[in-house]
Amino acid sequence: MLNQFTDNLGRPTLASLYPFPKDVYAVGRLDIDSEGLLLLTNDKAINHRLLNPKFKHTKTYWVQLEGQISKEAIEKLEKGVELRIDGKNYKTLPAKAFIFENAPKVPQRNPPIRFRKNIPTSWISLSIVEGKKHQVRKMTAAVGFPTLRLIRYQIQNLTLEDMQVGEVRELPRSEVYQKLFETKQY
Repeated sequence: MLNQFTDNLGRPTLASLYPFPKDVYAVGRLDIDSEGLLLLTNDKAINHRLLNPKFKHTKTYWVQLEGQISKEAIEKLEKGVELRIDGKNYKTLPAKAFIFENAPKVPQRNPPIRFRKNIPTSWISLSIVEGKKHQVRKMTAAVGFPTLRLIRYQIQNLTLEDMQVGEVRELPRSEVYQKLFETKQY
């Protein structure tokens, strides 16, 4: 679904999930092929802090990759990789990454990812403190392992936990502030 409230092409939007007040907006974005945690708020201070690049905050993604990722590729992700962003060369900031021994328990994707019988897949957790356009997808491709599925699992200490696809959970402002702004970066 699109992480906006209207669409001229008739695709599903956030408006179909819940009767949100008119002044609520998504903080940040997920592209249409990505899944996971999306924070919606009408609190301008939260919005400002999360979108202002001087206030770095950690976002953790669970990423299913084409191929069996190597430890060397993980090390490259952690050190930062060279990307092309908006026509300019850019080196990502250091990240935290690890390989899942077993695929995380996540709901089936609709539509499913492309499946190739003879090509294995692997899952990693990747935590970054920046948010360039399609950054995670570009990072994994840069180390030779294209992203098949991308799930934002966490923003600072707010997580998907046991939330279901399409579930909306209203949080008290105090909890949001505690989990977003009273935590240390990695």
